[in-house]
Amino acid sequence: MNVSNADQARIAAAIVAAEQQTSGEVFCVVSRSASAYHDVSLAWAAGAALLLPLLLLPFGFDLAWPGGDGWEAAHQAARSATVGQAIGLYALVQAVLFVGVFLLTRIPAILRWAAPRGLRRARVRKAALQQFFAHGVHVTRERTGVLLFAALEEHQVELIADEGIHTLVDEDVWADAVAALTRGLRADNPVQGFETAIGLCGEVLAAHFPPRADNPNELPDHLVLL
Repeated sequence: MNVSNADQARIAAAIVAAEQQTSGEVFCVVSRSASAYHDVSLAWAAGAALLLPLLLLPFGFDLAWPGGDGWEAAHQAARSATVGQAIGLYALVQAVLFVGVFLLTRIPAILRWAAPRGLRRARVRKAALQQFFAHGVHVTRERTGVLLFAALEEHQVELIADEGIHTLVDEDVWADAVAALTRGLRADNPVQGFETAIGLCGEVLAAHFPPRADNPNELPDHLVLL
């Protein structure tokens, strides 16, 4: 997703317009990915290296250790060398599979398939919470900050409302804002998605927290790109 300076200016203007109706705050963050998912790639690579070589065994990949069957010593020595070569080849196949599967799952489209949906959702939620606290969305005077967070690789959006507004508003109220931002990102029109979502958040905040006589701007009004 490319966001030009003009696009960022439009999003900032939408935040300013929304916050003119309320004492609440809207903060927006876009992240390329919520996690690197190295652990997921390692898990798939390890599983492939352990399990896939077993498919070679039905085709004569024999790892049986020679037993005392009475054959002469020369045969036993040759048999030991053959087993050693087989073990070495098996280890090589495992190493190649491990590296190959690991690199394959680093491709974003494949990684999205390899990482369970529940795990991706949890990582996006964790990343959004980190941004919520890192940027001080939780320290507004009336605890009325709202974070809009988009994770591009995961194709997921997270909205977090601070406790001042969360206790007054049912979670379903935010569904329209999340859906609007999701549609915009899916249509490769993030600016429109953010403008609509910000406007909807502003309406919810305005209904419960109208602007005060002293209405300081407690959070930056620009899009944060990670």
